[in-house]
Amino acid sequence: MLAMTDRTPTSTTTLVLGATGKTGRRILERLAERGVPTRAGSRSVEPPFDWEDRATWAPALAGVGTVYISYFPDLAVPGAADTVGAFAELAVASGVRRLVLLSGRGEEEAQRAERIVQAAGADWTIVRATWFSQNFSEGYMLDGILAGELALPVTAVREPFVDADDIADVAVAALTGDGHAGQVYELTGPRLLTFADAVGEIAEASGRTARFAPISMDEFTASLTELDVPGDVVWLLTYLFTEVLDGRNERLADGVQRALGREPRDFRDYARETAATGVWSG
Repeated sequence: MLAMTDRTPTSTTTLVLGATGKTGRRILERLAERGVPTRAGSRSVEPPFDWEDRATWAPALAGVGTVYISYFPDLAVPGAADTVGAFAELAVASGVRRLVLLSGRGEEEAQRAERIVQAAGADWTIVRATWFSQNFSEGYMLDGILAGELALPVTAVREPFVDADDIADVAVAALTGDGHAGQVYELTGPRLLTFADAVGEIAEASGRTARFAPISMDEFTASLTELDVPGDVVWLLTYLFTEVLDGRNERLADGVQRALGREPRDFRDYARETAATGVWSG
């Protein structure tokens, strides 16, 4: 169901799920700067929110008019769409009138979640993002950068890495402003880069030795097993590197431009500004 016009939520409180994640914490910061009443959706706050404990959903939704939905660990996980759909249904029944969903490019289960949210009965906006630049500094790839070699099962495929700050800016615009209902914003950076290109730019910006090493999927999963990475995380990473990084997303999109009226942040700017924080200094 397409939401054709924005409807002002009856409550001004915004619930931000994934509040401690890369996008959630940035969104909370921006909403606080605007003076928007917020509620963090996390297992570590009160009332707590846990995707795996549906008894926590209703208390977190009480008095909320707008929700940012970020599903952990990823919408690609089997069953994620059904869980998000159950939450969206409860949210609308609880009085929520605006839903903003963080989705992923080229993920079948993520697109199914999009359709379910679109049919939930509230105004909706889909924020469909490519791989985050911040995965190199705030995620699992940081260890490889610090070790001087990032080894992943990907070769020459190019990815238009998007900055998490751009994602947060688009989400905040959709959560607080008019004109975003019924929009699917596909977010990318302004350039296509291979993983080797990205690591090279990080090395240049940080002044440290870092290189990219393509490895086989068997080598990758074996290394994860040696590190005692949980099986479901191994499955997710295997899916992302074999399915999503098969070239299907090797193109730019204009979601940042359409939502914000400006160009997306370039990976080189991300690398330079992140290097200045010292996170890659080891």
